[in-house]
Amino acid sequence: MYVVGECRLRTLLKERNMSQAELGRRTGYSRSQIGHWINDRDKVGVMGLDKARTIAKVLGLDSPYDLYAWTEVSAATPDKAASD
Repeated sequence: MYVVGECRLRTLLKERNMSQAELGRRTGYSRSQIGHWINDRDKVGVMGLDKARTIAKVLGLDSPYDLYAWTEVSAATPDKAASD
């Protein structure tokens, strides 16, 4: 099982020498909203798949899932007592 980690947008923009403002012009999303996705994920959550897909296309990513770091976690093992 995987859980979503930090937004990689800051790194991806830097790698492409693109500003938040330029990404905003190309996608129609405000620089402010882009900044929230980068800095305030705990408050604003993960961007919707429609928005992630738009941004991924502009950045030339293969998948919108590449906008976030992912961490593999082990699935919870059912409680033995519950199976008795």
